Amino acid sequence: MRKEPTANEVVLPWYRHRWPWLLMAGPFAVLVAGFITMWISFSGADALVVDDYYKQGKAINQDLRRDQAAAALGLSARVRYDAAGGVLSGQLVGAPAVGAIQLMFVHPTVPSKDLRFSLPLSPSGSFSASLPLLERARWQVQLEDAGRQWRLNGSWSWPEQKTIDIQALNQSAQGG
Repeated sequence: MRKEPTANEVVLPWYRHRWPWLLMAGPFAVLVAGFITMWISFSGADALVVDDYYKQGKAINQDLRRDQAAAALGLSARVRYDAAGGVLSGQLVGAPAVGAIQLMFVHPTVPSKDLRFSLPLSPSGSFSASLPLLERARWQVQLEDAGRQWRLNGSWSWPEQKTIDIQALNQSAQGG
C-alpha cells in the first residue's frame, strides 16, 4: 500500500533521490566501457591478418626450398649484439662466396618496426652493422643471400639473449 505524504512532509522529485542514480550507474558504466572497447578496436588495424592468405601460403613453400638449400650447404650463423656500442657483428659458417647478405629483424606484431640490412660479407664470412637500441621483444631473425638462394631462420629474445646461434632448418635460435 502506498503511503500518502502528509502536509508537513516535503516530496522530492525523483532525480533528488540517490537510488535512481545508483541503479542507472551500472548500465551507464557498461555503455562507457562499450564505447571505449569500440574505439580501441577501430583505432588500430590488426597487422597479423593478410588479405591474400592463399598467395602467402604459396610463398611459404618457396621459402622452405631456401631453408633446404641452406641445410644442403651446411650453413650456420652466430650473431652478437653489443647494445652499449650499438654494433651487431656476426660470423656465417659454410657460406659460398657471396658479396652481400640480407639480415632482417622482424618484429612479432608491428611490421613498421622491422629492420632490414644489406651487409657486405668478408671472405672469412664475418659481417657487422650499426644497430639502434632494440626494444624488448622476441624478434624473428632472417639471414639470406642477396640472390635469395638460401635462408637461415631463427628467433631471438632481446635482451635475455646476447648472442644468436642459427642452424639451417632450425626454427629457433639459441643464445647466451
